[in-house]
Amino acid sequence: MQVDFYHLTQVPLERALPQIADKVLVTGGRLVIVANDAAQRAKLDQLLWSWAPESFLPHGQAGGEDDARQPVLIAATPDAANGARHIALVDGVWRDEALGFDRAFHFFDEDAIGAARAAWKGLADREGIIRNYWKQNDAGRWEKAA
Repeated sequence: MQVDFYHLTQVPLERALPQIADKVLVTGGRLVIVANDAAQRAKLDQLLWSWAPESFLPHGQAGGEDDARQPVLIAATPDAANGARHIALVDGVWRDEALGFDRAFHFFDEDAIGAARAAWKGLADREGIIRNYWKQNDAGRWEKAA
């Protein structure tokens, strides 16, 4: 299982997340996006409809009757009602339930860096986990830092 830590320093989540979601969908995967805050989930819902002028990311918010059909599902908890094997934790909070997926994307900013470091260290000795730490350079491009 792979855990990718994304330290948001130059580009906000609203620009980084759709790119990751798009890459998951292009490979035929499904994604569950987790945020505890209802307002953040609503904002992400709107974002995924309009993130690029020429396209949108098909998705829905958890709790609907079509959850199982959604390629991308926005949820308050890490339950993949859509059968996703990829999870994006977007509120800066690490959840060990993410380890039940094939790949986890953990997004965090400066406000959550201490918790992200604790999660990084906590995963260091876990068998079968590959950790990657990505940070943004001055141009906003992702560089693998660890």
